[in-house]
Amino acid sequence: MEEPNYYANNKSIRRKVDVICLHTKEGKIKPMRIRLIDEDGLPQIFDIKGYLDHSHHGSRTMPDGMCVTDETLIYECKISVISRERIIMLYYNRRDDGWTMTD
Repeated sequence: MEEPNYYANNKSIRRKVDVICLHTKEGKIKPMRIRLIDEDGLPQIFDIKGYLDHSHHGSRTMPDGMCVTDETLIYECKISVISRERIIMLYYNRRDDGWTMTD
């Protein structure tokens, strides 16, 4: 099992996740569902209930410590975990060809 990365400046956890997305005819990408491996090594699937696209606003460091560029896809997503709403951040880096989640 892959160990989560903790940031030195806050308590955010960085995890690699699988993301199912809808690609619209207009060229937009909409995240629909995430799958991650929990602490017990079991896959957990969460539907994305809503999102905000924070992509294409230049290079910067996000509040959770992620360093992003104008090329990074950034989504603030709402998911439901045990009947409680949570906000997570999803990042897609084309160079790494993978999705990262912070919460």
